[in-house]
Order: sequence, then C-alpha cells, then structure tokens
Amino acid sequence: MCALLSCQGLTKAFGAQTLFSDITLVLNPGDRAGLIGPNGSGKSTLLRIFCGLETADRGTVFTRKLLRLSYVAQEDTFIEDANCIENLFTAVRDLKIDEAEQHSRVHAMLSRANFIDPHQPVHLLSGGWRRRLAICRALVTSPEVLVMDEPTNHLDIEGILWLENLLNAPLPGGPSAFLMVSHDRRFLESTVNRVIELAPVYPEGSFQVRGTYADFLDKKAAYLLQRQNLEERLANKVRRETEWLRRGPKARSTKARYRIEEAVRLQEELGEVRGKNRSAGQVGIAFAGTQRKTKKLLVASGLAKGFQGPPLFADLDLILTPGLRLGLLGRNGSGKSTLMEILDAAGQAQGPKPDQGTITLADNVRIVSFDQRRAQLDTTVTLRRALAPEGDSVLYQGNSLHVVTWAKRFLFRTDQLETPVNRLSGGEQARILIARLMLQPADILLLDEPTNDLDIPSLDVLEESLGEFPGALVLVTHDRFLLDNVCNQILGFDGHGSAEFFADYNQWLTMMQALERKTPVKTSAPAAKPTAQTKPGKLSYLDQREYDRMEESILAAEARLEELQHLMNDPEVIADASRLAQYWQEQQRLQSETERLYDRWDELEQRRLQG
Repeated sequence: MCALLSCQGLTKAFGAQTLFSDITLVLNPGDRAGLIGPNGSGKSTLLRIFCGLETADRGTVFTRKLLRLSYVAQEDTFIEDANCIENLFTAVRDLKIDEAEQHSRVHAMLSRANFIDPHQPVHLLSGGWRRRLAICRALVTSPEVLVMDEPTNHLDIEGILWLENLLNAPLPGGPSAFLMVSHDRRFLESTVNRVIELAPVYPEGSFQVRGTYADFLDKKAAYLLQRQNLEERLANKVRRETEWLRRGPKARSTKARYRIEEAVRLQEELGEVRGKNRSAGQVGIAFAGTQRKTKKLLVASGLAKGFQGPPLFADLDLILTPGLRLGLLGRNGSGKSTLMEILDAAGQAQGPKPDQGTITLADNVRIVSFDQRRAQLDTTVTLRRALAPEGDSVLYQGNSLHVVTWAKRFLFRTDQLETPVNRLSGGEQARILIARLMLQPADILLLDEPTNDLDIPSLDVLEESLGEFPGALVLVTHDRFLLDNVCNQILGFDGHGSAEFFADYNQWLTMMQALERKTPVKTSAPAAKPTAQTKPGKLSYLDQREYDRMEESILAAEARLEELQHLMNDPEVIADASRLAQYWQEQQRLQSETERLYDRWDELEQRRLQG
C-alpha cells in the first residue's frame, strides 16, 4: 500500500522547550486517525508541518506525488463581506474543472451542511456555522487527505452529529484518509479507526494504536502498567548493585569492574524511566464547596427571556440543590448562556435580568462562574500575576501555597511564570481560569463551556472533580462524554421558546429527533447568481442542464425519504441510537434538498415559460 503522507524523525522546539522529537508516522488510504496529547505537546504544530505551513527542526515529511490535501485550522479565516457561496467558489476557482462542476460542488456541499441562507455574509454567521463553512471549504476541493485541528470547536451538539455523519458517510470523491486533533472523546470513539498520542512519557515520542478510542485506552493502560513494572524491576536491580558496591574494597576488584559500570548504567536507565513515567502529569483540579446544609440554594419561578423577538425560553421553573448536577443542552443561540448569565447575576444590582419571573437565593449563597468568553482573564499580565494576583502565594483550602507550587499543580513550568497570558495557548488559559475558580469556595458552580481547549488528561480530572463537588453545578458543554458521566439531570432547549427537563442526553436527543420529524425546518438554498450572459426570461446553458435533470433528482430524493421513514420506524433501529441519529440526519438533509429542488424547479419553469 502506497502511503499518502508520512514523516520520519520529526523534531520541533520553540526556544528551550522541545515540543516533540523523533516522531515517525505513516498515513495510509483508509486511515481515520485521531491525534491527541497534552496541551503543549505540539499537536497543532505537527499538523501544520504536514501541511507545509511550518518546517521541522529535524526530520523529513513525505507526501505522495500530486497529493490533494485540505487543512481546517483552529481559527477560521474567510472573506468576511462575501457570502457562503462566494467563499466556497474561491476554493474551487483554480481547480481544473469546468464551471458546471464548480457550481455543482459548491451547492451540493452547502446543501449537505444544511445552510439556511447561503447568500448570508460570513461576518453574520455564528461560530458554529463558520466552523461548518470551514469544513465545507476544505471538502469542496475533493481532497485525498483531510487534516483538521479541533473540528468540533464552536459546534453545538447538532453540528457535531452532522460532522460525525459527514465523516462516517463521506461524499463520492471525498478524502481517502483524514488526520485530526480532537479532545472530544465521544466524537473520537464514533469516527476514528486509529489513535495517535503525542506525549513525552513515551520513549518514541508517541503511542499509536489501530482501533477505536476505547481500544486505545485499553492498550495505553497496559503499556503504562508495563512501564511501571519496568521501573520497579530496575529499582530492585539498582538497590542490589548499590548494596554490592558498598560492601568494601575486597568486593571491588579489577575483575568486577564491569559490575560497577553496570550499576552506573542501571542508575541512569532508572532515572530516565522515572522521568518518563513522572512526565505523564495531571492537572490538580478540586473545586471547594462551602459545606452548606441548605437544601434549596436557588429557586427560580416563571423565568422568561427574549431579545426583540420570540422568547428564548418561557415559564421556566428551576430549583438548585446541593448535589444537583444540571446540564444545559440546545443549539447555539437557544438560550443556554443567557440563562447562565441571569443565574450569575441573581441577587446583584447589575447584570442581565429575566423579562419575567423571580429568582430567590438562600442567605449568603456563593455563586462562582466560568465564562466561555474568558472575559474574566486579563491577558496582559504575566502567568505569575494571573495565578496569584495578591502576591507570591495563594490561600487554598486554608493552606498557603507558593505560586511555584500552585503553578506546577496545573502543569505550568517555573520558567513560564513571567510569560504574558496572551502568549499562552487556549488550553493553558483555560487552566488559569479553573485555578482561580478553585480558590473560591462555592455553593453554586456555573460553568459555561469549561472544556474548550482542555486536553484529555485535564478533562478526565475535571470530570472527577465535578462529580465530587458537594454544591449545585450548572454545566454548559458540548462534550457528550462529560455530560453522561457528570450530570444527573438535563435541561434541554428546543430553540422555539421551550425548555424541558430530561434524565440524560440520549432522552433529549430522542425528543429533538421526534420534533424535527414532525416540524421539519425549511432550509432553502438559493442557486448561484446568474452569470452576466444569462438574460431574464431565458435559460442559460447551465440552467437548462439543471432543469433537464431536476425531475429525476426530485424523484430519487423522495424515494429515499420514504425508505428512511420505514427504516426509522423499525424497532431495531429505534433501539440503536447511533443508527437512528444517522438516518435522522440524512432525512433532514434530504427534506431540505427536496424543498430546494422544488423551489428551484418552479423558478426555472417560470423563466422558461416567459422566454
């Protein structure tokens, strides 16, 4: 099998910090690889080296001749005043395909992404829709290899399900392989067949497993146990050799010099193994509660809120009690963050208030919040001052800790303390905010997207800490793994002014799917603007070709919709959440496409008759 992309002996450092060294990796056709690792291990840099956007300090990158590669960066860059269609046309304009093929690719891609108004300027799109557009732009060129850096960033759960379906059922002419960085564990489990972890704990710099993310976790646990056993065996050997060296001069004859050299070698090997094993550090996250015994911390009655239009939610009753871990679910813009801001401002003179309803707090309730926009973080100060604003120490759970000790708890190095916060990665900035939250005893924790940019080891520790928090937790996250493992109740927003309580994420998803089947959303995707040669009342060559194929396309779409309806009524499919979600996504896409086709057919028919 001819490799699409590979590297050998790659090494990259920034100043005195080595990101990774001697990395060897091969990407073959059919590989669906997830790249993971702690913050600062060089994942994004490695992707950029593969794409030719950065160079390695040492090592070689090999690409197959004439390889077509597309890259989705963490930050999306577009022509802001241009619309979605125009931005995609810039990606296909230089390809060696005719105008009809360009038109077909662009509109098929936007239709598959469920864009409601492709003529909308990009600067008006939300973060989630910008992310969809960036993925569409990467795919519209029909790449052989797709490289993505945190593709689920800014996507809501509906968007993540769309992307999962896109990767699991790719378009004809789609990528032969993909390589992506992601910290979304459920997303990785659903999409990849290979996991690669970059981390200094591994002697080769990486640990690679062919299989699902669950397979990776099993093999990693076995590997780390093996390393721990190796350390214990080496420690026993070193202890025996050290005792022998201390016995006296008679035992250390010239004939036994090799044993002295062996003892030194063993000590060096043990130090190296211990260093590798210890480098697999974890963030020390533990939120402090006030140990309050009050049963009702916050009572909200009849809450409603809207902004110059229909309400985001109405008639919402909510009671927060110790031990309640409430997850908020809904599409972007459905009201989750708005409710969090209202709860955070409860009892304060300033801050957003509900349009209707009341909020009552228990006496002296302490509310601590995490803002996904990170507005609480002054990025101009140094890491030292961000972690310890009042001096060189912090007071944590009644104990004074030096800022160096506090920084190490969150995996910061001592030489980073004078680094400005704006030069730290997104994951490192998130850890600063969590460190500051831990210094504030809380009755109610309000966490709005705390998982953004956090690596998987940090997510594991965050999950454990939230499960142990004794107060009330309100959590907004698109990390379904975290929702399932932490939250004991879900408040789901339907995007139409209603919010209901559910037992778990799957129950909410089933409700949303049923709602969409009853009231499909019309997402008409207008056709491309007429070219300068197209006269009103007369079909151009391209329009005539489109018109001639329209009836066949509509019949095929309607036949598939009928087939999908039968499949979704099958008891076996209903019992399989992943298959049900896949069929539902396809049904929504086809319903939107069928409506678009009818609208377009009517438009072309009118122009043809007028001509």
